[in-house]
Amino acid sequence: MKTYMQKPADVKRQWHLLDAKGQVLGQVATQAAKLLIGKDKATFTPHVDGGDYVVVINARQVAVTGKKEQDKMYYRHSGYPGGLKETNLANLRQKSPERIIEIAVKGMLPKNKLQKPRLNRLKVFASNDHPYQDKLVAKADK
Repeated sequence: MKTYMQKPADVKRQWHLLDAKGQVLGQVATQAAKLLIGKDKATFTPHVDGGDYVVVINARQVAVTGKKEQDKMYYRHSGYPGGLKETNLANLRQKSPERIIEIAVKGMLPKNKLQKPRLNRLKVFASNDHPYQDKLVAKADK
């Protein structure tokens, strides 16, 4: 018996909808990362990007546990001396709630050349409205 190795031409992508309303941030990010990587498919091959598209809605209403709303910090650096910027989760939720889920999912994806194409298939929206309604085939709240 031989091991099946998927080829890039054989990849069939589906669209999945995840509703983040009231769900814990880490659980939503884990579900999205698993679907983007394609780990839930029987044809999973580590070196082939066989994952699906993921649409996450209601990013503004994602839940966090404990005191993370004020204590969890996000850092970025401009590249210049003294260019370290920081913001907490509450401020990021007001300014750009989509970034919260994007950062969490990026941290759960493997750090290799497939990370960027996988992140490009992640579509995050702060509310219920999104332009991918006609493409969704999969069930909501997997």
